[in-house]
Amino acid sequence: MLTAIKLLHTVNWAILAGSIVVLPFAGALRRFRWASILTGIVPLECGVLAVNRGRCPLSDVAQRFTAERADNFDIYLPNWVARHNKVIFGVLFIAGELVVLTYWLRERYANSARPAGTAFREGQ
Repeated sequence: MLTAIKLLHTVNWAILAGSIVVLPFAGALRRFRWASILTGIVPLECGVLAVNRGRCPLSDVAQRFTAERADNFDIYLPNWVARHNKVIFGVLFIAGELVVLTYWLRERYANSARPAGTAFREGQ
């Protein structure tokens, strides 16, 4: 059972971490709808962690099946990544949001500077 919990926890982590890593690329490609979806995933996870006093609920389930309490006892990650996970991906999330904001502002002001009736064309 612990293996299944660790696998589920790792898949959840990979989706969240992947969302954070892909976020600046979505901004750079001007896929702002995708960027907003990716952005929305993170506060949902933060809310789950906040309700559970900063711990993933899967950690509470996993601890029923083992006495081990290393930082990675409940997930298939290196111990140092599990230990510093929130800081690493928190910084990457903020940086990604800044990238998205930069590209969004550039596009917004580029479009507002064009004469009325002029369509925006990529590469102009």
